[in-house]
Amino acid sequence: MTSWRLALPALLALLALSSGALAQAEPLERRALRVCQDPNNLPFSSTNGTGLENRIAEIFGKSLGLPVTYYAFPQRMAFIRNTLRFKLPDQDYPCDIVLGIPVGFDQVSVTKPYYRSSYAMVFPTGIGLDKVTSGDEFLRLDKAKLDTLRIGVYDRSPASAWLNKHGLVERGVPYQILNADPSQYPGEIIEKDLANGKIDVAIVWGPIAGYFAKRSKSVPLKVVLLKSEPGVQFDYQMAMGVRYGEPEWKRQVESLIDSKQAEIKAVLVEYGVPLLDAADVAQPPKR
Repeated sequence: MTSWRLALPALLALLALSSGALAQAEPLERRALRVCQDPNNLPFSSTNGTGLENRIAEIFGKSLGLPVTYYAFPQRMAFIRNTLRFKLPDQDYPCDIVLGIPVGFDQVSVTKPYYRSSYAMVFPTGIGLDKVTSGDEFLRLDKAKLDTLRIGVYDRSPASAWLNKHGLVERGVPYQILNADPSQYPGEIIEKDLANGKIDVAIVWGPIAGYFAKRSKSVPLKVVLLKSEPGVQFDYQMAMGVRYGEPEWKRQVESLIDSKQAEIKAVLVEYGVPLLDAADVAQPPKR
C-alpha cells in the first residue's frame, strides 16, 4: 500500500483531512506497546514483523518491559483517523503510537526526530550512469543520453516536481501515489519495474531506495542521494506520533529515542536507509 513517505508534501495535505478528537486523558496503566502500522509497507512495516519500524518497536517494548501489539490499516488518506484516533464508544483506542511521522505533520503530537533521510535516485550499473554521484551530475549528462531515459516517479512527489523544474517531464513515468490495491507496496517500482528494465531510473524516498536496492539480486543497483534545492525539498526528518493530550507518554517515547539511539541507527543501517547527519552530509547506504 502506498505510504505518505512516498510524497511527503502531498500526503501531509491529504492526511490532514483525517478528523477525530485531539485531546485525551493520560492512560493510567500500559499493558502493551500498541503500534499503529501499515500491514504491507516494507521496509517500514508488515504483518509478519519484518519492517524496520517493527524492529524499533520491539526495542522499545523490551525497554519498557511490555509486549508489542499492532493495529493495522493501509497507510493512505485517513490513516490517523482510523488508527491512532479511532475509538468506538466505551472502548479503548486500538494503538498508541505511529512510527515514521514527518516532522511538521500536525494531525498528531510529533516527537523529536529519530532519523533524517532524503529522496534518492536508483539505477542499474552498466547503463551509462555509473559515474553519476549527484543530481547535478545527472542533469549534466548529454541531452542525447537524458532523452533515452525512462524515469519512474510517484505522482505529486518531490521527484515529480524536480523533473518538472528541470524540463524532464517527458522522461517521467508516473506511478500512482494512492493505490487501492492492498497487495501493492512502494518498493515495486524498484524490485519489479527497475530491476526488469521497464524503467531506467527510479526516484523515491531514501529508505525505500536503499532497502530495495540492497536486496536486489537480479541486477546491481546504485543509490544516489539527492539534495534539496530551491523549490524542491528532498530531505525530511522523521519522528514518531502520539495523540494530543498525552504529554507524559510523549516524553517517555522521546526518552526512548534518546536512550536507544545507537540501536535505532543500527536497524536503519541494516535496512539500507540513507542517513543525513547534522552537517547535511549524505551517508550512502551500506550494501
